[in-house]
Amino acid sequence: MEEKIKIEPKKTTKSPVLAAMLSFLPGVGSMYNGLFLKGIIQLIIFAGLVEAQSRGGGQPFLGILLAGYIFYAIFDAAHDAQKINARAGAGESHLTAEIELEIEKPSGSISWGLILIGLGLVFLLANFDVISWDSFLKFWPLALLLLGLKLIIDHFTAKKS
Repeated sequence: MEEKIKIEPKKTTKSPVLAAMLSFLPGVGSMYNGLFLKGIIQLIIFAGLVEAQSRGGGQPFLGILLAGYIFYAIFDAAHDAQKINARAGAGESHLTAEIELEIEKPSGSISWGLILIGLGLVFLLANFDVISWDSFLKFWPLALLLLGLKLIIDHFTAKKS
């Protein structure tokens, strides 16, 4: 007679404190959580912001943006670790939690994607001296105006539906 062995999936828990501490270098906390693509993207964004800071002549806006991004990465990694722990406590495996973290719900908006593509294009053109950093630094508030306008339009279109 054969005995059947039941193998249960290993419940993986992540330390939000460790994830936050590792995220002082953005991306490493996400990699600790098992979200490798997200971690690599965060690391690339961080490297781009550091490069922009070094070329921007020490502009305070770029420094504040860099500091804000580091704080975002810290809180995001801790939040992801909490989500993974909550799902592991509910009996789901870490793999299931990872897939759900990356593909929760479509937001229905492509605004942030367009903003990141626009910023990447501006930084790329500035690196190849197609546009000057001085021009970019004079007109960056225009991005805030466009984002605010988009948020207002979204607010009123959401009320109608």
